[in-house]
Amino acid sequence: MKLTVAQALVRFLSRQYTERDGIRHRLISATWGIFGHGNVAGLGQALVEYRDLMPFHQGRNEQAMVHAAVGYARHSRRLSAHAVTTSIGPGATNLVTGAALATINHLPVLLLPGDVFAARPADPVLQQLEVPYAGDVSVNDCLRPVSKFFDRVTRPEALIPAALSAMRVLADPVETGAVTLALPQDVQAEAYDWPEEFFTERVWRVRQPEVDDRALHEAAGLIRAASRPLIVAGGGVRHAGAEHTLKALADSTGIPVASTQAGKGALPYDHPADVGGIGHTGTAVADGLARTADVVIGIGTRYTDFTTASGTLFEHPGVRFVNLNISAFDAHKMSGVSLVGDAHKGIAQLRDLLKERVPPAYEAEYTEAKADWESLVSRAYAAADPDAAPTQAQVLGVFDALVDQRDVLINAAGSLPGDLHKLWRTRTADQYHVEYGYSCMGYEIPAAIGVKLADPAREVWALVGDGTYLMMPTEIVTAVQEGIAIKAVILQNHGYASIGGLSESVGAERFATGYRYRAADGTYTGDPLPVDLAANAESLGMRVLRAGTVRELREALAAARAADGPTCVYVETESADIVSGVPPAQAWWDVPVAETASREAAVEARRTYERQVRARRRHL
Repeated sequence: MKLTVAQALVRFLSRQYTERDGIRHRLISATWGIFGHGNVAGLGQALVEYRDLMPFHQGRNEQAMVHAAVGYARHSRRLSAHAVTTSIGPGATNLVTGAALATINHLPVLLLPGDVFAARPADPVLQQLEVPYAGDVSVNDCLRPVSKFFDRVTRPEALIPAALSAMRVLADPVETGAVTLALPQDVQAEAYDWPEEFFTERVWRVRQPEVDDRALHEAAGLIRAASRPLIVAGGGVRHAGAEHTLKALADSTGIPVASTQAGKGALPYDHPADVGGIGHTGTAVADGLARTADVVIGIGTRYTDFTTASGTLFEHPGVRFVNLNISAFDAHKMSGVSLVGDAHKGIAQLRDLLKERVPPAYEAEYTEAKADWESLVSRAYAAADPDAAPTQAQVLGVFDALVDQRDVLINAAGSLPGDLHKLWRTRTADQYHVEYGYSCMGYEIPAAIGVKLADPAREVWALVGDGTYLMMPTEIVTAVQEGIAIKAVILQNHGYASIGGLSESVGAERFATGYRYRAADGTYTGDPLPVDLAANAESLGMRVLRAGTVRELREALAAARAADGPTCVYVETESADIVSGVPPAQAWWDVPVAETASREAAVEARRTYERQVRARRRHL
């Protein structure tokens, strides 16, 4: 069959499937694109040629297209993904941030950037990087370190092994992430006589290995001997669809379950064993249990510094770790007993060996602590005056009273991830969608589009601070164009509030973290800038509802939820203290402080740092 390289690739992608638990999913279900001279005549023409085989979405920003694809892949539990095509040059390099986010979070996305002419008929071409010592380097090589697989297809027949390798990596639960096939613009348009076998339907079965029996019995022995075991549920629980298996384990043993940002929702908030988020942004309940746990059972977690409080959280002198992870690299962290295997199968295997419940006194202890924390959350959510401007916590409280199991919350950066991890009452496994592996500003709105495409019946909310909004509002236009009924909540607090608080804590005095005019002393401490983000969103085509008080916020959120088109709620939070009512961090986070300084704020911050850092521990 004679087709161009681009036509062959689109046709090939339309015939790829994943399969898990006997259910088949299309691996690449759509393509996002922005066209330029590097891909318009190749992939652009191919997507027109085969528009009945490959759905297409028009994006406005290349990074945002990747974010939308990642949102789709995460909500699809990595069983289905999107492709993203860009022109050469700046279009391709704009992919780098999105690719890093995808790879760090182990979420599949296929990147198809155009590349410079393989045959070099003219050299250099528009947007080509000239490297005097290497003729085969282009700007696309920036994608190598943030891709799980990279290939440059310089001849038509090279597409066959490259495309097959790309699919293998995308469907692999350990290796998945950003996959890049760089496509020189002349090769994209070149015709080739392809073997029919290249276009046959292929099913990539997602690996679900069981845990080695010897390691399993060693782990079960450790857990049975423990008096204060604690489960740390990470994103791997959700990716494997292991929530029900985890619930069964918690039901039968009474072992409390704390969650990372990616794992929140592994149990619903009202399950008796759920003790909330763990680590620097965690609850007092989970962090208190972590400090005294004698066995920590990590399931699908990478043990990031927020989870471990930068190595200071797990204080028990004899603490041991059991780590269940499909990745051997992650399973071997913390020098624990490594259970390398699928989370769903591994939890089920463990449950078969664990018949005893935790001591009644331990169960009573965390049950009481959980009730106390829920009371604290209710107080943070409550608004004494419904006609006053809300605090950020009160915004979440109004939102909490409105949503049900159909709603999905999306966030990634600023102070909201910490507040949500501590306070949010997650109802379902996929309601809480906080991207905290890369914590990328600008993720929320495009990701909301991706989630809505994956699950059109759900209400999908992008919770966006003003700093994040200014990074990337562009895909509002896409939502309006396609009639994708995402809902955005813009919280205006006049700057980088999260970093402002961090800056103050490390002695940097909130320098350059507010969106304000310069004061007489040259600092950014004057009046807030007269920026109207609501008007900006409205100018991009979104329906905007303004809320100045708690009462107005209730009404606006309810109206937005009922709307059948893309809708934004704009609210200016109480500026005196944007995290008013939210409990402070329950565990430390290592952000190095200036070792020497003349300003008292930095000197005092260094004293505090030196006290905290002494608690760091390497688990060997």
